[in-house]
Amino acid sequence: MDAEARKASKREYKLMLAALKIIPMLLAICSMLNMLFDFFGIDSRIFSFLSGMSLLPLAFLYLASYVFRFCIYHRMFLHYIVVNNVMMGVDYYVGIPVSDAALFMMYLIIIGIFLFLVLYFYRKEKCCKR
Repeated sequence: MDAEARKASKREYKLMLAALKIIPMLLAICSMLNMLFDFFGIDSRIFSFLSGMSLLPLAFLYLASYVFRFCIYHRMFLHYIVVNNVMMGVDYYVGIPVSDAALFMMYLIIIGIFLFLVLYFYRKEKCCKR
């Protein structure tokens, strides 16, 4: 392998790592916006289309996060997606016996908890590296 090919391969590797770190964040944001717009009756098919997540791609993202040894705060976005999808699935198929306002508050509380955890682990990671 010549030097130019190695350079290109290294660029592709860095691009892949950056994408694997950013994609869960984008998915979590789109999932959150989809839920918020849905509660306010705004058609948000674009967010559903962008952030719809089945089990296999989610498993791949989890596996990649462990293979490339990502920090826990990168995985918090994946955890949020799982919790959000489970809650939406339970509400859709079984029904959560609370009012729409209470359900909306539950979703907001979950968003707040995960946002706090992301910021906490991010801050902890940055402080410990110094």
